[in-house]
Amino acid sequence: MKKSMYKKFQKIAGKKNCFVNPEELSGYCFDAFAKSNAFPEIVVAPESPECIPEIITLCNEENLAIVTRGAGTNLSGGTLPFDGSCVLLTTKLNKIKEINKADHYAVVEAGVVTADIANAAASAGLFYPPDPGSMNISTIGGNVAENAGGLRGLKYGVTKDYLMGLTLFDAEANKVIGGGRTVKQVTGFNLPGLFAGSEGLLGIMAEFILKLIPPPESSKSMLVTYNDILKACDTVSQIIAANILPATMELMDNFTIRTVEEATEIGLPVDADALLLLEIDGHHGQVEDEFDKVKSICKKNNGHLKIAEDEDSKNKIWEARRKALSSLARLKPTLILEDATVPRSKISSMMSSIMDISRKYEITIGTFGHAGDGNLHPTILTDKRDKDEMLRVEKAVDDIFSVALSLGGTLSGEHGIGTAKSKYLEMEYGSGTVKFMKNLKRGVDIKNVLNPGKMGL
Repeated sequence: MKKSMYKKFQKIAGKKNCFVNPEELSGYCFDAFAKSNAFPEIVVAPESPECIPEIITLCNEENLAIVTRGAGTNLSGGTLPFDGSCVLLTTKLNKIKEINKADHYAVVEAGVVTADIANAAASAGLFYPPDPGSMNISTIGGNVAENAGGLRGLKYGVTKDYLMGLTLFDAEANKVIGGGRTVKQVTGFNLPGLFAGSEGLLGIMAEFILKLIPPPESSKSMLVTYNDILKACDTVSQIIAANILPATMELMDNFTIRTVEEATEIGLPVDADALLLLEIDGHHGQVEDEFDKVKSICKKNNGHLKIAEDEDSKNKIWEARRKALSSLARLKPTLILEDATVPRSKISSMMSSIMDISRKYEITIGTFGHAGDGNLHPTILTDKRDKDEMLRVEKAVDDIFSVALSLGGTLSGEHGIGTAKSKYLEMEYGSGTVKFMKNLKRGVDIKNVLNPGKMGL
């Protein structure tokens, strides 16, 4: 980078917040999906949202593309940099500006860690439900950009369902405000809805207003083992059909169970073909009633129940699920985590197809996920240096997406498109939709400054 340009960035954000040395830049050349061979020109970490329009203006003047990045936990390549780009790092925009107990909302900057929002809400006697698996690391800006889900998505919804308002800066450095603090607001376009899942393509988000809700009065958890994973899947469909919405309903196959147990020694039943992890919450009477109904459905499908009797045993159940990805990642150099999602009544068909695909291409797939909302995570364990196996892996991924779409599902339930799935986008929505998205992107970002190329746009 030219010294004169570097000094301009330093003047805006401060010397300590601008990074150009190769050793420093290398830490921003990857996300949880992949590593990029490209290096940005500079990484800038503003400490105040007021710096963002100045950074955008300078990048426009110097023809630098802008890649907005939080913690980099995203799983679709959405924050991978380009040669000659500016990575705008939001992690120092980390203020929780308000927890409003009277009107049940929070005002937070883009770099606040998700778990910190949940903890601040809990301290005020309120509840922020979205809980992506990375919530102890990921930031709210990334959660909104990817419309992150989580274990509680079945009952409580995902990030977009709690996004009341936001402040952002467009490609021309204009300040843009959407939504607000009121429960009802239909003034102008639904910008919060548009920016949830926008992956940094339409603007740089700086601040959010998030809905908070009263916490559930009571909860009960259980672990259910099955000798047949398809029976576990049938249980999921039957619970939903019985008009019961558990707070969480998570699935793990035998391979994942054994892998988690080997890594953690939690005490999981390694001989089980599958586990269902369930939690019911709400008013005490409702919890007891629904818990009994769920137990009955599980037993009808030959499930063997273990009920969490106290908070420690409950936490152990959910620790097992949250350790699934990290435990699988220990086994092979390359891990490909998908999130093909189907209607909940099609869970058994999707699971059966994943097992068939694993056998067809002679690859290892461990499957876990948010079975209650149809969001499975078939996780392929491989080594990208093995060219022959990688060709089979690519064909397997194609088949997984084809099956999901044929069942009325989607390419991504929560991980986003980024670079990982851009080539498949037209498969789901058709050329007309992709053209519309390109026109929308072009309309708000004429010079294609903001995260160009992601989602194939």
